[in-house]
Amino acid sequence: MRKTLFVLLLSLPFQLLLAQSNLLSNFPKGCSPEEVGKRLAYHFVDGKHMLHAGKWISYPETFNWSGALKFGAITKDKKLIQLLQDKFEPLFTTEKAFLPIMNHVDLNMFGSLPLELYRITKEKRYLDLGIPYANTQWEVPENANQEQKKWAEKGYSWQTRLWIDDMYMITIVQTQAYRITKDRKYIDRAAKEMVLYLDELQRPNGLFYHAPDVPFYWARGNGWVAAGMTELLSSLPKDHKDRPRILRGYQAMMKSLKDYQTSNGLWNQLINESDCWAETSGSAMFTFALIKGVKNGWLDAKEYAPVARKAWIGLVSYINDKDEVTEVCVGTNKKNDKQYYYDRPRHAGDYHGQAPYLWCVAALLDK
Repeated sequence: MRKTLFVLLLSLPFQLLLAQSNLLSNFPKGCSPEEVGKRLAYHFVDGKHMLHAGKWISYPETFNWSGALKFGAITKDKKLIQLLQDKFEPLFTTEKAFLPIMNHVDLNMFGSLPLELYRITKEKRYLDLGIPYANTQWEVPENANQEQKKWAEKGYSWQTRLWIDDMYMITIVQTQAYRITKDRKYIDRAAKEMVLYLDELQRPNGLFYHAPDVPFYWARGNGWVAAGMTELLSSLPKDHKDRPRILRGYQAMMKSLKDYQTSNGLWNQLINESDCWAETSGSAMFTFALIKGVKNGWLDAKEYAPVARKAWIGLVSYINDKDEVTEVCVGTNKKNDKQYYYDRPRHAGDYHGQAPYLWCVAALLDK
């Protein structure tokens, strides 16, 4: 009798953990990551290029492409991977002019895409294309200004701007390069950069203003931060000296996001403004961060798994019958005017929104 009771009690934490885990695996019809991933990934295959300044592959397209690739890899969908490779092939030939130049944080991030293709296919030409984008983030060009040179002298990327977007744009390329090469310099760079931004920009409530001179908690800007910390923590060695600081910043942010989640599971365009509209791209980035946090043990599953589940189911309801994510805030520069954020146009099918949905899909399917 005592032995039976002991076994029962011993199994209760496991049963509880299993129940919490099921919150991120058993979804209503139409909400499974397999269904959603297939809809969005194949929709991207036929999509047009979203260019930066009308010249180069943009960061929203880059990250949508990567998300589709990750879904294809995790589901072993060889057809999808081939279609995505075929879509990339012209960038080696007839569309070579669309390859971003390596002189800005919003352009260097492109390197994360060929590095993802290399990770999946092991074709060296993708590695050769991607690595220079990581290297040139730390190679100071001759025409760099004094501020850029000062950042480099301190060991940071010369592309440092202290804009919250950079916490993804800079770190994702370095993290990808580390994943591929196992060269410690890349992950050390990413971690050092992340700590700088956390120390300079994170507010006491765990969130981030759009910019130091723009005191508004814009959802997608905060989403880049959440996703950047998540990607970095996923690869940062357990014994890395900067890991405790980054994890602390991540957990502080997740706690605040939990408190601001709305009744429909999403977060508003301005996170802390209850009368603002629900915005999908930032919400999807937060959901990605929450899913990975629960699955990796960075967050308490009992407390955060229900938050992630509610968010995911809410997000799926914003996909229309054309497989487009709706209520996506358009590209938005900073402005010290609250009404400006309320009035931003909202698009359907914008890659800013399609991409993080696919990140969520991959995170949900990842074991």
